[in-house]
Amino acid sequence: MPSHHFARPPRTLTLLALAALTLGMQAGAQSSPAPTPSAPTAPSSATTQAVSAVAVDISAAVRGQIVTCPAALKLSPSAVCLYVKSGAASLRPLIKGRLTTRAVGDWKTAGKASTLLVSAKAGDPVGAFVLLSTLADQESLVVVDAVQARAAAAGTPKAPAGITRGQPYVLGSDLAGVVKVTSLGAGKFRLSVPDQSTLTVTVGQRKAQTDGGSVELPLAPATDGKNLIFPVSGLRALGCTVTPAGKDMTVACGADSIGLKPIVF
Repeated sequence: MPSHHFARPPRTLTLLALAALTLGMQAGAQSSPAPTPSAPTAPSSATTQAVSAVAVDISAAVRGQIVTCPAALKLSPSAVCLYVKSGAASLRPLIKGRLTTRAVGDWKTAGKASTLLVSAKAGDPVGAFVLLSTLADQESLVVVDAVQARAAAAGTPKAPAGITRGQPYVLGSDLAGVVKVTSLGAGKFRLSVPDQSTLTVTVGQRKAQTDGGSVELPLAPATDGKNLIFPVSGLRALGCTVTPAGKDMTVACGADSIGLKPIVF
């Protein structure tokens, strides 16, 4: 079962895909000449409503020219690419100001590329992203594409037996870096914090064993047959602290901490 990390860039599925596009954008900008502007055309019929709405608004603000998207970016058929004779530094506030409340968060910049998540309407889920790349001092490529949710959907586990719906859980593999999880067989797992505490749990049972004796977890752990699915509230039995951060959380155990997205069935 795939892990559900959120704070490893931006943390929604989604950020790993955007990071890959950002790197591809940098490579494409360095190895390919600036795209050749074509005659203005309407977005393709394959363009999603979210992408179309965002592209139209941005084009009006930056006075961009629709061009063929670079193949190196490996964008979806719904993508719209605009060639703009302005520098990225001036375009970032202009684009975000145009999108106003539809912009989700702020620009994430890496090298010569910046990414901004966008919703079709204020308050809607993220439906698109804007990728801005510097081609020259006063030349930029603005890309609008749909957020691909397929990876996230594929990674969402089915509800296993014994879980409590509405409560946050994490995969044992999500805790790598702060908690070592070892399968002991027969539904038992050992969770240990380096140089600190150890907790032995049994799937379907709230009673667990620590170095100092037995404790009762707020919720019973579960499994999908391979991975431990552990209740976030049970991490306190290991001496870990959990700090909510919107839909994400920071788990700190000893001197180490990680950011992750909990699973709620």
